[in-house]
Amino acid sequence: MQVAIDYRQLVAVIGDAVIISDKGGSITLWNAAATRMFGFTEEEALGQSLDLIIPERLRGRHWDGYQKTMASGETRYGTDVLRVPAIHKDGRSLSIAFSVALLHSPQQELTGIVAVIRDETTRFLEDRNLRKRLAELEVRVSA
Repeated sequence: MQVAIDYRQLVAVIGDAVIISDKGGSITLWNAAATRMFGFTEEEALGQSLDLIIPERLRGRHWDGYQKTMASGETRYGTDVLRVPAIHKDGRSLSIAFSVALLHSPQQELTGIVAVIRDETTRFLEDRNLRKRLAELEVRVSA
């Protein structure tokens, strides 16, 4: 027996941020987890550029890749988990991990990209502190 899945409900209640952007990079879907993660309400995010959460120093690289993907209809990140910096509404830095998938119309025209995002800021900081501590211990041992 196959149960019908309410995809709107799924996106609304999932713990990871789900963001969809159109071919031009404007946000067309922003779930509650994205609000918790980035601080922007759905109303503030919808229709805005993805620049809303992309650090300024990374925007050129992001948009080069985004435009190539929209032109070619292919992404080299389809099965990879990407780890990059992001920004919160209050200006603080976040470390996020996400996967992306291309979205198509029933006519198979590329319509946008969906990203499923997890906040890894705490884990990233813990890893960085552990690496720093390990380096300090290695210096002590070799001295």
